[in-house]
Amino acid sequence: MRSMKPREIVEELDRFVIGQDKAKRSVAIALRNRWRRQQADESIRNEISPNNIIMIGPTGVGKTEIARRLATLADSPFIKVEATKFTEVGYVGRDVESIIRDLTYMAVDMVEKEHEDMVKQRAEEQADVRLMDLLFPVEKKEKLDDDEVVRIDKTRDRLKAMYLEGKFDDRYVEVEAKPKSPGIAGISIMGPMEGMGGDMMDGETGDFLNEAMGNLFGGNKKAPKKKKVKVPEARRMLIEEEAQKLVDKAKVQEEAIERVQHHGIVFIDEIDKIAISNESKGADVSRQGVQRDLLPIVEGSTVKTRYGFVKTDHILFIASGAFHTSKPSDLIPELQGRFPIRVELDSLSTDDFVQILTRPQNALIKQYQALLGSEDVELVFEKDAIHEIAAKATEVNDKTENIGARRLHTIMTQILDDIMFSAPDGRKKIVVSEDDVKKSLESIVTDDDLSRYIL
Repeated sequence: MRSMKPREIVEELDRFVIGQDKAKRSVAIALRNRWRRQQADESIRNEISPNNIIMIGPTGVGKTEIARRLATLADSPFIKVEATKFTEVGYVGRDVESIIRDLTYMAVDMVEKEHEDMVKQRAEEQADVRLMDLLFPVEKKEKLDDDEVVRIDKTRDRLKAMYLEGKFDDRYVEVEAKPKSPGIAGISIMGPMEGMGGDMMDGETGDFLNEAMGNLFGGNKKAPKKKKVKVPEARRMLIEEEAQKLVDKAKVQEEAIERVQHHGIVFIDEIDKIAISNESKGADVSRQGVQRDLLPIVEGSTVKTRYGFVKTDHILFIASGAFHTSKPSDLIPELQGRFPIRVELDSLSTDDFVQILTRPQNALIKQYQALLGSEDVELVFEKDAIHEIAAKATEVNDKTENIGARRLHTIMTQILDDIMFSAPDGRKKIVVSEDDVKKSLESIVTDDDLSRYIL
């Protein structure tokens, strides 16, 4: 885990997210506290709980982006889930423990790739030896005399030098391609039964049944198939295979579980949708049940996964929601208590939109410039045009639903529709002016009904 100071974390988040300083500050402190906990004395280390956060704000203001970038900064296993996708134990659907199982699978994949990178050089060397044997097979040395062995070795050294220079890249070789083991047509056959009745059908049982059904219908035949591919593709396949052999799977799984337990981040979106306001009517049993099922996970429990047991005591949970029709206090009291930090995110202004279009590393204008740059077309936005786009985004958000920065995507798509279509056949430099923006949006913005459908 990277030991970045809170100020450095905020500076990194500023590169991708405009405004929302209070939210950035809170997540920076929460992340730094995880590092501080690791440095604390062992006698109290396990007693220090994570600073779970609820972010409150309308859609499109940066809640998800802050959490996603935070996980990238920390090199932590990260998963984003929607609270509405889960059902109470006993109902058909996904149970909340599947969040931790999925997070663990992602961590294993992350750690496995890191370990493969560590052995990549050895894997490349072994793959090159195998490729040379495929390109220029020779008899076993036991059957050859000494002079013949020396002659063959010299010839192979010359051929290897040519191979490393890429002179055999156009040749085809036959390699064994080990098939993956999905269910029928890659579908999880028993997936929907996960979460029914708790122990009756956990994730492990579902995995076992998927594999069994796949074998029954011929979906998991393990016999390797021979495949004829060009040398570069064969080298890539062999490197991957050799790296898999060199990686210690048990060590990977152990490290992955450790990383999930101490550095994992779970982002629960739409948590307001499972809150029950006093005014709400109808069947709320499932929503309240999901809250009760989430509680032990957030509070700290042990979840069984394919790779072992995972403790959730020190996983950081970040929840978010708009809370238009409910309040954080509408969550069950026990769950509220497990999210001690609440941060309200601000709605975005016209000035914020201007910065979002231009400042971040992944700014929308930069993305379109990169897309057209691939066809040697230079795209330029005049300063007044950028301000006009931001103003129109604010206007449409005020008139219709406020979807925050996501409005910029729809407006930019509308403005650049003709340009993106005709760019390969047109000018090599395209300048978008304020008048161009007004012409593209005038009829749509003035018609409230039309803007609801198009923008």
